[in-house]
Amino acid sequence: MLKEAIYHRPKNNFAYAYDKDTLHIVLQTKKNDMESVALLFGDPYDWKDEVWQTQTVEMIKSGSTALHDYWFIAVKPEFYRMRYGFRCTDSSETCYYTESGIYSDPPAEISNYFCFPYLNQIDVFQAPDWVKDTVWYQIFPERFGNGDPSLNPEGTLPWGSAAPTATNFFGGDFQGVIDSLDYLVDLGINGIYFTPIFKAYSNHKYDTIDYMEIDPQFGDKETFRRLVRECHQRGIRVMLDAVFNHSGYYFPPFQDVLDKQEKSAYTEWFHLREFPVKPEPVPNYHAFGFVGSMPKLNTENPEVKAYLLKVARYWIEEFDIDGWRLDVANEVDHHFWRDFRSVVKAVKPDAYILGEIWHDSMPWLGGDQFDAVMNYPFTNSAINFLAKNERSPEDFANSITNVLHMYPANVNEVAFNLLDSHDTPRILTLADGEIDRVKLLYLFQLSFIGTPCIYYGDEIGMEGGQDPGCRACMIWDETKQNRELFTYVKNLIAMRKTIPAFGNDGTFQIVMYDNEANTLVYQKKADNRRILFVINNSTEEQTLGLPDFPEKYRSELVVGTRIDTVYSREPVQLTALDKIKVSPLGFRIFEYRNEEMV
Repeated sequence: MLKEAIYHRPKNNFAYAYDKDTLHIVLQTKKNDMESVALLFGDPYDWKDEVWQTQTVEMIKSGSTALHDYWFIAVKPEFYRMRYGFRCTDSSETCYYTESGIYSDPPAEISNYFCFPYLNQIDVFQAPDWVKDTVWYQIFPERFGNGDPSLNPEGTLPWGSAAPTATNFFGGDFQGVIDSLDYLVDLGINGIYFTPIFKAYSNHKYDTIDYMEIDPQFGDKETFRRLVRECHQRGIRVMLDAVFNHSGYYFPPFQDVLDKQEKSAYTEWFHLREFPVKPEPVPNYHAFGFVGSMPKLNTENPEVKAYLLKVARYWIEEFDIDGWRLDVANEVDHHFWRDFRSVVKAVKPDAYILGEIWHDSMPWLGGDQFDAVMNYPFTNSAINFLAKNERSPEDFANSITNVLHMYPANVNEVAFNLLDSHDTPRILTLADGEIDRVKLLYLFQLSFIGTPCIYYGDEIGMEGGQDPGCRACMIWDETKQNRELFTYVKNLIAMRKTIPAFGNDGTFQIVMYDNEANTLVYQKKADNRRILFVINNSTEEQTLGLPDFPEKYRSELVVGTRIDTVYSREPVQLTALDKIKVSPLGFRIFEYRNEEMV
């Protein structure tokens, strides 16, 4: 037993309130080191004859990575508080792991144990319920649809007539989105994430000039109000992009700084290092990266904070938007985000607050700042395995297990799971043009825990390299669309919405993988319904024999169950000797359930 590998911390993703009655407890150990782990726990005030009253309950192994096993249990302490430790057993010994150390027997002194002082309901992480059932569609407004040519900026090119560049315009606008809402409804979309819509100089609009005004090329405020209203009538939520880390070069306060230098009233609005302020060749002030046209805002300054919080409140109060996506969120101070959350939730308690953070984001996900972050660890794992075929099934299984254990379960349920975006190459390009690999990506994304997002045009087979190549005009000519891919994605979305175990109601678990065959099997479970997903990531047909499955899953498959193939809706009957054939870059999906439930 490698005792120094046993790890727990009574907070964050290792000990948290899942709901008003339930605590989730997780322990990390060396992979394959323990035969069993149990939770020893009790109320800290429950004593009889000077003996602390406890109970011991076995934990389940919730997943494994290359280095670690994770052990999980959900408990409901009667009086919402508890002290606890862990009983760890391998083939030769048992020990008790507590906050004060490791013991051969349970320590008698209660102060040695981990403590969850009290489950205060107000501290329970609560993201909006609607997010769990939302399938997002990301729209880059300048490139989605030109519905009102009268708004075209000077020099606008005919739609799709040239490759996208950092400086060209094609006239996308709000009317173009309104005209296409029924297309999104047909696909199954019920959430739109817009990249920035506010007045800006560039085509991407991440260089804001005025946070209180719509960019003229998109329309006016009344058109935007109508867009939100039309979306809501179709059951579609609307999320806007807030660029509060930095402004644009032509933001009036920054222009005032450039004009008046140290005499400007706005010198404290930015992170200026010296005077005179110079944007080039390298800005002598803090910026997004080293991009002089995007000066970093000083969100610690009371005037800046008041202005940006006014922006956050205004677009919800006036236009009834449903959420904010926060650009470069990790570079803004935590104090600002706490105030931001208070303002937003006071106006609309079920607004969704999503941070753009590409790394471990637990410091922002304690319930006092964001509801979720863009789940790039998920993105990178899925792309490297299914699109690029650069990782083995074992590596992928390990990375996905790690993703699921990075955050509490109620955080994972609303994680923003994207495959690509305006910041990355498109998935078909990443998959080297192989549509079947894109299909596997969508299968995994749409059956995973969280809230999935589709980047505009991916569902019809659009390609594009790194920015700006990924920002091409939406293809509306159906003869140039991959309609078979569209129907495939539409069907997966429908299954996610109608089959509880397929969607966000189902718990996720890796069943098995085969590095040589390049296959992966995972399970989703909700109540007595279970769905088994078999993915063949190789370019050759593969055969999986049921005897090769872990005994737990094999017995559940063949004893007292009825099995349907979910995607084709054809019933099958498997026996203990059956084999499952999977076509190259293909998949099989089986639902199995207890006979008494049929």
